Amino acid sequence: MTATSTDIQTLAIDTIRALSMDAVQTANSGHPGTPMALAPVAYQLFQNAMDYDPAKPHWPGRDRFVLSCGHASMLLYSTLHLIGTKATDIHGNPTGGESITLDSIKKFRQIGSVCAGHPEYAEAAGIETTTGPLGAGVSNSVGMAMAEKWLAANYNTDDLTLFNYNTYAICSDGDLMEGIATEAASVAGHLKLDNLCWLYDDNNITIEGDTDLAFSEDIGMKFEGMGWNVLKVDNANDVEALNKAVAAFKACSNKPTLVIVKSIIGYGAPNKQNTHGAHGAPLGWDEVALAKKSYGLPEDEKFYVPAGVKEHFADGVGKRGAAASAAWEDVWTKYQAAEPAKAAELQAMFVGKLPEGWDKDIPVFEADAKGDATRNSSGKVLNAIAKNIPFMIGGSADLAPSNKSDLKFEGAGEFLPTSYGGRNLHFGIREHAMSGITNGLCLSGLRGYCATFFVFTDYMRGGMRLSSIMHQPTLYILTHDSIGVGEDGPTHQPIEHLTACRAIPGLNVYRPGDANEVAECYRSAMMISDHPAAMVLSRQNMPTMDRTKFAPASGCLKGGYILSDCEGTPDVILMGSGSELYMAVDAGEKLTAAGKKVRVVSMPCMDIFAQQDQSYIDEVLPPAVTNRVAIEAGIQMSWDRWIGSNGKFIGMHSFGASGPFDQVYEHFGINAASVEKAANC
Repeated sequence: MTATSTDIQTLAIDTIRALSMDAVQTANSGHPGTPMALAPVAYQLFQNAMDYDPAKPHWPGRDRFVLSCGHASMLLYSTLHLIGTKATDIHGNPTGGESITLDSIKKFRQIGSVCAGHPEYAEAAGIETTTGPLGAGVSNSVGMAMAEKWLAANYNTDDLTLFNYNTYAICSDGDLMEGIATEAASVAGHLKLDNLCWLYDDNNITIEGDTDLAFSEDIGMKFEGMGWNVLKVDNANDVEALNKAVAAFKACSNKPTLVIVKSIIGYGAPNKQNTHGAHGAPLGWDEVALAKKSYGLPEDEKFYVPAGVKEHFADGVGKRGAAASAAWEDVWTKYQAAEPAKAAELQAMFVGKLPEGWDKDIPVFEADAKGDATRNSSGKVLNAIAKNIPFMIGGSADLAPSNKSDLKFEGAGEFLPTSYGGRNLHFGIREHAMSGITNGLCLSGLRGYCATFFVFTDYMRGGMRLSSIMHQPTLYILTHDSIGVGEDGPTHQPIEHLTACRAIPGLNVYRPGDANEVAECYRSAMMISDHPAAMVLSRQNMPTMDRTKFAPASGCLKGGYILSDCEGTPDVILMGSGSELYMAVDAGEKLTAAGKKVRVVSMPCMDIFAQQDQSYIDEVLPPAVTNRVAIEAGIQMSWDRWIGSNGKFIGMHSFGASGPFDQVYEHFGINAASVEKAANC
């Protein structure tokens, strides 16, 4: 234990610690030890290092702070409260109140408080991303750093610098054990992102006990091998050493920086510090009192903010941040006059709007019995859209030629190490980090997308789920969508994945049934700015339907629509999506010729269809018509709502098989004949 200091810096740090302990103990739930250990790190970053204006917490030129070890959320909440972070509206405009009030801290982890157990994006200003699943935050931070590099390359001029910010992330042993962190770190090192700094809390403690139980890596050597600048601070309480480390980060070029900070978890709690007892459970009021005594704070006063602490922060980060944001606003004013076209692009990006005319070049595809794979039409539509959205950027996990996700129009370019102006990203075979990085791009205002084979959503589901929780418009382009993958066999044939993705609340899963449905599904997805979208696309061809014979593909905007119909009440309703839709059409034509009244319904996006008025749903699927058949090369689960208890499903009830795709379809009986037979049962 060190002697108690009464200087204002130490008092401010200890106030962060005490607020964090009190909140966790009052909630009787949470993680007190890490905020107690890392209070000096948060203090140093906000008070002395970051360009951050608490009065304008969303100004575009600010440094970003990510608490990747989200279980230590009280570290963030206490700091944001003490530095005076202002509340904002959905557009980032200050509303006059506090972002994190003391009352919210007192209600930590309770219903109605913005101080959730883990930081939740947009719950309060100053929370840059949702963190909780370990490794997610650091992957987001790579995307944020990439966004700054791209924005600087495309919008800064010789005279006017709008973008020159850094991204800081605090991470834990748990973060760096997760594979996503290594994937993300590898990307950052390869790209030489010298605007990225991770501060690693090296405290040797996890929930089960000492990290020696399962973790013995030389993290410094590992990161050096990935191209990082590695620094060490031997004592988290040494603010001057932290200051020197951050200064060394800022002086380093062509490498991201990892600062390994040795800390004592639960610092100041005499019986629990440096043990796993300070990690995932409250300390107990007696231990809290002893810790406060060691800090020189009143032992029995809860949620105590000593006189002078807020003023200290106001004189530091408050004044520095105000000056920095004012300087940025001055540059922005000059920029709008000097570069009106580029300024208009940025203004649209800042408010989350798409530029005028973004969809003017979306193609209309001619009817074609042979047709095309929807991955191919997707590539055409993606390029038509992206060339008119200058801040749309993305790439694939080493599969762009197969996903058709590369941008080929003039000026699209490549995003490469030290050459950051291009819009084609290369993630390597790192699906999990790819989804997290793309979320970081979107959190920075860009319209980010990423692409892989549909089956590999198993690896990126964590990031997909978080994009929905955060209401980000992340676009996932997912090809090779079914048993149509063929010869690659069961490992590469997604069976349960449509249902699994549809189960994520707020993720709009599109599976278009021909080229024009692809176009309209993209239009739908791009117009929705507060939900992610998954575009699920085929490798094999399917007919491009004659829209003079069938309903227009604009019906996709409602998620499901009547593709073809009969006179009066149908005897049977056939439903399908994607590469099986034409099978429902073929079956419908045969049933109609046999005298049945048939309606065929295309269901490219169940999520959006379910959001329609009940009157529209009943118009498409009349409740009285219970003879319904759905066909899809996946499992039945997500169709049960639409086919009802009397409905029939033609699809998969096992994993796939290796063989030519058409033979695989026949092997499993997924064809028009099976639909026709089911309709007659």
